[in-house]
Amino acid sequence: MKKKTIGIIGGMGPLATADLFAKIIRATNAASDSGHIHIIVDNDPSIPDRTGFILHGGESPVESIVRSARLLQNAGADILAMPCNAAHCFIEEIQSQIGIPLLNMIELTASHLKENGVSRAALLAVDGTVRTGVYSRACEKHGIELMLPRPALQRKVMEVIYDGVKAGRAEFDVSALQRGIDSLARNGAQKIILGCTELPLAAEHYSLRGDFTDPTSILARAAVISAGYSAF
Repeated sequence: MKKKTIGIIGGMGPLATADLFAKIIRATNAASDSGHIHIIVDNDPSIPDRTGFILHGGESPVESIVRSARLLQNAGADILAMPCNAAHCFIEEIQSQIGIPLLNMIELTASHLKENGVSRAALLAVDGTVRTGVYSRACEKHGIELMLPRPALQRKVMEVIYDGVKAGRAEFDVSALQRGIDSLARNGAQKIILGCTELPLAAEHYSLRGDFTDPTSILARAAVISAGYSAF
């Protein structure tokens, strides 16, 4: 298989972009620098907020995302990865305007859960991702029941994403969020989907505990394989 170049549509947000880049490198079975993948990153934090548009309207992020995708394609990318769950509600519109494949993190995650025998999972994500139902539809297609947080827990999820990780805070009180995660597990969630690309960072930085599924890691491994490389 011909080796391909990966393009990362980044900036949504910058730390999540760096996290995907690092996870692609760690997922690549390479014995030396020259064995790794050519990766091109466009980190554009000016892309309009996805959740803000979904919930309140205003400027759509699609035009900016398509512009980034075309820039990456023109720079030599063969396949694209987009480390933003909320932006995936626009994936069909984006894909229709570009000439190379854009990997679907949501579908990859639902398929991964199915392959690993998960029949009931819980979703932690921003309000926009929850509202669009992208994970609900993907999980339903694979026969997976998806649990959503109650409003009080959903507010805590938003706080840790926007006031914690996106705000660059090294420390953040996640005790209420941790209690909510524990409650979801007690109520039958076999896996907790970290359905915002800031949440794997929050889990690491703020020492959250749970049986988590990380869509960023799933996307990274799929990108490695799609580029024609051996993956861990």
